[in-house]
Amino acid sequence: MPRPVTLFTGQWADIPLSDLAPLAKTMGYDGLELACWGDHFDVDQAARSKSYCKERWEILSDNGLTAFSISSHLVGQAICDNIDSRHQAILPPDVWGDGKPEGVRKRAARKMIRAAKACRNFIDAKPGRKKKDDFPAVVNGFTGSSIWHALYAFPPTSQEYLEKGFQDFAKRFLPIMEAFEKVNVNFALEVHPTEIAFDIASAERALKALGGHRRFGFNYDPSHLGYQGVDYVKFIRTFANRIYHVHMKDVWWGHGDGSVGVFGGHTDFGDHRRQWDFRSLGHGDINFEEIIVALNDIGYAGPLSVEWEDIRMDRIHGGTEASAYVRHVDFPSSQLAFDAAFDK
Repeated sequence: MPRPVTLFTGQWADIPLSDLAPLAKTMGYDGLELACWGDHFDVDQAARSKSYCKERWEILSDNGLTAFSISSHLVGQAICDNIDSRHQAILPPDVWGDGKPEGVRKRAARKMIRAAKACRNFIDAKPGRKKKDDFPAVVNGFTGSSIWHALYAFPPTSQEYLEKGFQDFAKRFLPIMEAFEKVNVNFALEVHPTEIAFDIASAERALKALGGHRRFGFNYDPSHLGYQGVDYVKFIRTFANRIYHVHMKDVWWGHGDGSVGVFGGHTDFGDHRRQWDFRSLGHGDINFEEIIVALNDIGYAGPLSVEWEDIRMDRIHGGTEASAYVRHVDFPSSQLAFDAAFDK
């Protein structure tokens, strides 16, 4: 069967879940990937209250929707980042606290550990769930990075300097991954500029820093790779056993007026001068046919989650169009060779 099509609710967090759920169903989605902000999914309540998890499922089920994962990108960003005033806007007050950087990082790590327990409780409360998960429980998110500012090698940046950043990541994330292991939940990093892993090489290095911990994998999103010039199909094949979740998101590049390069030029999204911009599915330059083929080849059977971002388009129009686009482009793998009949 084709994979379920879900909607990541992060860009819709201004809409209460009770209102978003029927809207998502109307737009054609099978389920939601719940963001841990807005009122969509409260990590603290879900970690301590099974009745809260049941209430979340009631909202989904009443609208014919399911779920396979939660997403804790904002808190994850603060775990390894060099903290500054920008983080206060994205973090819950109990994580920001007094704003002292190391305290923020430690509180963010504790909240991510709580997210694993919350996710486990949520998936365990899934109506009709069998003893074996129909899809492994996943927390999608970010890691942040203490060395992102050193991306460009001037002042000259040594490998020793960069290695300290990966070791800092390992120090902070290995205990988190052990906590995920205890509750049988996977963590899926969305490989993305500003994270410890932002392309294939850095993703390999992050995995190595964690000793290949089995709970650490990736929320595959081609949009963050394509405009960088990274082979987004090769990423799937390189990390075939680490693709724990998939975002369907489009982007175009090479469409600016030559004023702004790949670093963004300190412009806002939607500025016509930009070299790249996120687009609604099917309106960018990502080849989703190749992605589906590669996902079939590696045996990925999980959801295809639309992360809808296009500053030029009405989001309900775009969200509706995107769900139909995913269904159009997805197809199940063949169960026999196309020329098997000739053997008869």
